[in-house]
Amino acid sequence: MTAHLARVQPSCLQGPREIGVNFVACQLFALLAALWFRLYLHPAKSSSAVRHAFATILGTYFVIFCFGWYSVHLFVLVLMCYGIMVTASVSSIHRYTFFVAMGYLTICHISRIYIFHYGVLTTDFSGVKPSFLEYLSYLLNFMSVIAGPCNHFKDYVAFIEGRHTHMKLLEVNGKHKDFHSLPEPSPTGAVMHKLCVTLVSLLLFLTLTKTFPVTCLAEDWFVQKADFPTRLCYLYVVMQASKPKYYFAWTLADAVNNAAGFGFSGMDKDGRCCWDLLSNLNIWKIETATSFKMYLENWNIQTAAWLKCVCYERVPWCPTVLTFILSALWHGVYPGYYFTFLTGVLITLAARAVRNNCRHHFLSSKALKCVYDLVTWAVTQLAVSYTVAPFVMLAAEPALSLYTSMYFYLHIISLLIILFLPIKPQAHLQRQPQTANSVNKKKID
Repeated sequence: MTAHLARVQPSCLQGPREIGVNFVACQLFALLAALWFRLYLHPAKSSSAVRHAFATILGTYFVIFCFGWYSVHLFVLVLMCYGIMVTASVSSIHRYTFFVAMGYLTICHISRIYIFHYGVLTTDFSGVKPSFLEYLSYLLNFMSVIAGPCNHFKDYVAFIEGRHTHMKLLEVNGKHKDFHSLPEPSPTGAVMHKLCVTLVSLLLFLTLTKTFPVTCLAEDWFVQKADFPTRLCYLYVVMQASKPKYYFAWTLADAVNNAAGFGFSGMDKDGRCCWDLLSNLNIWKIETATSFKMYLENWNIQTAAWLKCVCYERVPWCPTVLTFILSALWHGVYPGYYFTFLTGVLITLAARAVRNNCRHHFLSSKALKCVYDLVTWAVTQLAVSYTVAPFVMLAAEPALSLYTSMYFYLHIISLLIILFLPIKPQAHLQRQPQTANSVNKKKID
């Protein structure tokens, strides 16, 4: 929790306007550095202190190179959180860190609006007590300081100390007594696959995203002249065209970590090595999602896990609403974020009600199930496009103009569903603070 709040990530991940040259240069250099790190600073050849120091120094340089003087905010926030960790009681660390980091984060977001005026942003503030070197290495390492993803401290330290892959293999086969003699899994195949995905995403970004810019949603022909079906279809196309930059940034970040030997998650049922421990999205499941829930479970996975741990699992009432609000605050203070996340609350609750009341009627035959899946896929994709448009538009005026031109149709439908469909009470779960590693096994409902 502490680490994710203290982590700063580039704007290309949270409402990016474009993929910056500095970001691409740093990530490509990080990929080469990760390969060198795995080969020449392998745990068998170097001490943990050397690996921590190298990762921290190079990561610090990346931050300064990308963000210049604005990187001071990252260092201040990191040091503030560490001060709390070494002075506060164990039972209170999470509370103090949460409020201090979120407060600093919000102040920086507000100041950024007045400085940049909705323009291209340069920084996004998001992201047994460790030693100071371990703490700095965890937050500032060159593999994830620029684009993430968020990862667990336990996994990161195990990676630095050379226990990462063996620890995951032991989790898969706990009865194997000689697991240290097992060969170290190679990430080469996973890295090459993810680099191919990255290249395709970049090509799509350079073509589709430039051809269908989000700014066209605020143009007069769309808002006033196009008919409703045309607006629906064009909105879907524009939102599809906005995805490749996220696919590019997150997949490249995942590949960088894998190239360094970090991200092994165990073996699948066929005995093949899996390198998806740090994956932040599942593109196939996103594009084929048949429910709003399924879509959210496979988008920005690591942040969703963090939100579930710090909010959804802990608050005693309205967990869905409060989790969406916290997510909006974490992203920033642009009005578009709040349009998106508050709309998301309505759609999540409405989708849950529809699924609980209707889905079982379509499970009696494969044909009915196929029809249900096809319809829910189309509805999900249109709903997501409608919901996330303000997120990439940022400002209130174009977001309101868009929703007005769409007659607020999904807001109205969602409200009617919530009001008139019976909502089946969910089994009450005693919400208790979760361990960090337990979060990845659960998804936000």
